[in-house]
Amino acid sequence: MTPQELIIKGGIAIWPILFLSILALGVILDRLWFWARVLLQERQILNTIMESTFRNWESGSEIAKDYRHHPIGRFLFAPLQLPQPEPDVFHLALESAADDELALMRRGDKILEAVIALSPLLGLLGTVLGLINSLGSISISDLGTASTAGVTLGIGESLISTAAGLVVAIVSLAFYRLFQAFLFGQVRIFRKAGSDLELLYRQHWVEKEDLKFTINPPTLVKSPKKIIDPPTEK
Repeated sequence: MTPQELIIKGGIAIWPILFLSILALGVILDRLWFWARVLLQERQILNTIMESTFRNWESGSEIAKDYRHHPIGRFLFAPLQLPQPEPDVFHLALESAADDELALMRRGDKILEAVIALSPLLGLLGTVLGLINSLGSISISDLGTASTAGVTLGIGESLISTAAGLVVAIVSLAFYRLFQAFLFGQVRIFRKAGSDLELLYRQHWVEKEDLKFTINPPTLVKSPKKIIDPPTEK
């Protein structure tokens, strides 16, 4: 049976299933291209930024700026671009950047979730409609006669929409779980990289504060002594 025959015999429900399959295919191809670019370059970019930041804080910021086209580069550049922030502000910048990047990585998940939920239901609806049309054309007196041969064929064709809906849902679910696994891996990488960068910055902040204390030590203000007048004789 050719694809064209499947569409014709699938009934009216095959058309929304076909639309959902095209929609899911577009999302899957887009996410595969996105994750391929992310995973192939991520480790190299992360190591480059962290090593340069460990050696020189200012050079680390410049290198992270050059990698802003990558999610891990934008994540690390967000706090590094701030002019000498306090450690708490640095931590908040990391959290905000991580939320933004992880939200972009979830793009398309809602579409796949909708396809996974709707495709089997549409297939079942097509089967029910096909059964109604097939069984509605016969009467009880026709049972067991040659006139019911077409009913069997109609029931078989009505199951095409269910099979198509299940195939679309299974393929979409497989890629959805794959993308979720990639996302969970990014959460661990972002958490580890953020913790390491924050630890480096806190050490840098302590060293800078110690240097300020050494160059400009605090001066002690002496309180003037109170002069007590000698008692006068009466």
